[in-house]
Amino acid sequence: MNLKFPKIKKTFRKGGLHTNPDVYWDIMQAAAFILVVSSFIFGFYLFRKIDREFITINDDSNSQIKLIGKERIDKILQYFADKEKNSNEILNSPSPIIDPSK
Repeated sequence: MNLKFPKIKKTFRKGGLHTNPDVYWDIMQAAAFILVVSSFIFGFYLFRKIDREFITINDDSNSQIKLIGKERIDKILQYFADKEKNSNEILNSPSPIIDPSK
C-alpha cells in the first residue's frame, strides 16, 4: 500500500516582514544617550540647588554654630592614640605559637 501525502514545501524569501536588528540597536543607543544626558542635567540641577541652600543658611546672622568642646576632642584623640599604641604592641610582639618545624 502506497500512501501519498501532500508535501509542504518550505520556502524562505528575503525581504518581506522581518525585523531589522539595526533599528532596535539604534533605538537602544539613543535611549541610553538620552538617559545619560538627562541624569547629568538632573545631577547638576540638584547640585546647584543644594549649593544655594547652604549659602543662604550661612548668611543668616541669627543661626547658631554648634561648637564641639575641647575636652571632647582631646578625649577622642586620646582614644586613637591608645588604639595606635595597642596596635603597635600587637605588631611588634613575638608570635606565641611555637613553630613545630624547628
